[in-house]
Amino acid sequence: MKSYDVAVIGSGPGGYVAAIRCAQLGMKTAIIEKYSTMGGTCLNVGCIPSKALLDSSHHYEDTINSLEEHGIEVPEGVKLNIKKMIERKDTVVETTTKGIEYLMNKNKIDTYQGVGSFEDKTHIKITPEKGEAETIEAKKTIIATGSKPASLPFIEIDKKNIITSTELLSLGEVPKHLMVIGGGVIGLELGQVYRRLGAEVTVIEYMDRIIPTMDKDQSKELRKVMRKQGVKFALSHQVKSVEKKGKEVLIKAEDKKGKEVEFKGDYCLVSVGRKPYTEGLNADKAGVKINDRGQIEVNEKLQTSTENIYAIGDVVKGAMLAHKASDEGIFVAETIAGQKPHIDYNLIPGVVYTWPEVASVGKTEEQLKKDKVEYKAGKFAMRALGRSRASGDIDGFVKILADKETDEILGAHIVGARAADMIAELVVAMEYRASAEDIALISHAHPTYSEAIREAAMDATDSRPIHI
Repeated sequence: MKSYDVAVIGSGPGGYVAAIRCAQLGMKTAIIEKYSTMGGTCLNVGCIPSKALLDSSHHYEDTINSLEEHGIEVPEGVKLNIKKMIERKDTVVETTTKGIEYLMNKNKIDTYQGVGSFEDKTHIKITPEKGEAETIEAKKTIIATGSKPASLPFIEIDKKNIITSTELLSLGEVPKHLMVIGGGVIGLELGQVYRRLGAEVTVIEYMDRIIPTMDKDQSKELRKVMRKQGVKFALSHQVKSVEKKGKEVLIKAEDKKGKEVEFKGDYCLVSVGRKPYTEGLNADKAGVKINDRGQIEVNEKLQTSTENIYAIGDVVKGAMLAHKASDEGIFVAETIAGQKPHIDYNLIPGVVYTWPEVASVGKTEEQLKKDKVEYKAGKFAMRALGRSRASGDIDGFVKILADKETDEILGAHIVGARAADMIAELVVAMEYRASAEDIALISHAHPTYSEAIREAAMDATDSRPIHI
């Protein structure tokens, strides 16, 4: 029987990062992955393939709608090759997952393919799809088994016409009418992909706004832009049934007045969030407690109820974000090594990779009002920037929320081109507890999208933006 200092169950962004950091810190490390490729949901059927399709579909849409105004003519017209687009996505995924395999070898991490399940708190049985099971011993274990798509109890996912994001990423055809249940990140990103490719898209959301966990202004702006792009929204609608009738899917819902509304289309994407995945783990054999939400219970050190076993990422409480899982993987590795790392969960940014992108960090206005925090807001429209006009990306804004008395930045919210990259400046600023005036005093290159950050900071400081 092989023995390890640390065994990691799951090779997603939390698991593989934890394994690498453990190995860097001198621990003999093993990683166990259920599937034949490494990288978990994010790299295989999540973050990476969805961004590949978002990028490809953006090129297609730009070619159809925007090239002519740039003086570029395509005389023979534009033809969509969805098969080629999916093949490119698959190549990106394959290259990325093979990169993880390379990193495992580079860091001398032993990899096991199969389902990892506890026999007790220090022994893990690994059962491959084919071949015999084997058991390894580990002084410490990190559970990083991630999540899977959630559904509603009355919906039967047939993986053909009533599908999750996993199936939609490899669909191979453009739906006539894609109905999306859920106005969160995944539904909006994939809805936009197929709208660009020519599908009619309807988003059905239970809440009164899309991306409900983000700042209300961001919800309003993104909805406005996506409606302009042709996406239809049915907000404050509670889905009651989803049925397949021949080649058609019928959704029945109630609007906010209690009136029944029907939606018909050829595909229905069920995108109502994700749930922790602990199937086959046999957590109880190791004394690891799981709460009624399916999450593994952990303390501030991310230790489970069994002190030598830790859990990270989507399987524990908090936002289901790849970078949050990676941060936790590093945190646990360094904790095991006797170091004193820290994570500030308030400073983990959230991003929606639609176009325009949406990015956020810290508190929203709604949260500050609820907590009775006195604040001031600075805002700047992207359309006022020379860089935005030059690229044609004029939708969106930057909003900075600062403490009314101390001027410390409490939250930042962006809708616009490259918002996912721009938010990093504000995460750094907030990590160092910078004031809005600090940002206002820093020179920003011209012309850039990030000038909007400085202008919003100027507005928050003393209402003195230059370009609006």
